[in-house]
Amino acid sequence: MIYPKSLEELILYFKKLPGVGEKSAERLALSVVNFSEEDVSGFSKAVVNVRKKLQKCKICASLTDSETCDICSSKYRKENIICVVEDYKSVFMFEKIGKFDGVYHVLEGLISPIDGINPDDINISSLIQRCKKTEDLEIIVALKPTIEGEATTMYITKMLKDHSAKVSRLSYGIPMGAEIDYLDALTLERALSDRQVII
Repeated sequence: MIYPKSLEELILYFKKLPGVGEKSAERLALSVVNFSEEDVSGFSKAVVNVRKKLQKCKICASLTDSETCDICSSKYRKENIICVVEDYKSVFMFEKIGKFDGVYHVLEGLISPIDGINPDDINISSLIQRCKKTEDLEIIVALKPTIEGEATTMYITKMLKDHSAKVSRLSYGIPMGAEIDYLDALTLERALSDRQVII
């Protein structure tokens, strides 16, 4: 063991974080050593609070520290435009852009029969209930372009076919600056099917 036991323990916990390897964990742990006592106390309190206080919003299932998230309880958001995402991280990404004024619905996973994940295993039934209560509804399906994403999109569309909802999905195309010959077949296929008229 190179480090004192308490420091080694802190390094091990930092290594549990995604994307943090040995070197990064060491740097983070050594940074904490240089924190003031006040900062160490605040840091540990923040970690405990995140674990204790965060919960799922009772409406959209995104993360919140109250019963209903700020988005669902805002009077400035359009409740009839629901963006369906796989997880709460997607909600944060959309909110960083700051261009969406509707609300969200977090599925907490995607349909994947191979992995034993069926529609009942994810948060689809509450989405359907929300849709039944909403007039002039638009659903924006914002799921990744994979087999699981496609299966989930098709299932949602099927479940809403008798509802007067407008269902759309994100355009999947070629990223800016990408070389055509390096793209996979699915991305090219999506780019062709989602092409836009320019004249």
